[in-house]
Amino acid sequence: MNSNEPSSAPLRDVAQNAEATARYLADMQRVLLDMGANLEILQRETRVHCRSVGVEGDRWFHARMRALPVERALKDVLKSLNSLTDGLEKSAYKRRSHDEAVVNTGKVRKEKELEKARKKNPQPIQAAPHSGEERDSGQNPGYGGPASIYDLGKRSA
Repeated sequence: MNSNEPSSAPLRDVAQNAEATARYLADMQRVLLDMGANLEILQRETRVHCRSVGVEGDRWFHARMRALPVERALKDVLKSLNSLTDGLEKSAYKRRSHDEAVVNTGKVRKEKELEKARKKNPQPIQAAPHSGEERDSGQNPGYGGPASIYDLGKRSA
């Protein structure tokens, strides 16, 4: 069988697209949640049945003690199922963030290259000459304006 055939890897297209992966994992999660709902019903019914089965000579807690291993096993299955559905959700999120990281990596590398080039060849800073008239006329408000909010009503000299 040729590895380029679509039948050789049916989930290859799904794995290559983050949105398709998220949809597929959501479908799997729905199936597992449906199974979980059925298992919860089975757990309740099993608990009721096992605790109601008594043997002659039992005290009131003997049936409960015999039922505990069965209840614990079903509880463990449900716990594993819930962690599995949480893992599917987390996987879909991580897959989407992977694509975003791939896109952002190129941008970050370009910015780092530009920053490195700027550090190697710094542009000379050209100081603009300021005359006394420019500062007094208000073209440079940073130096002639009030120093605090209490000075707003005053004019600086």
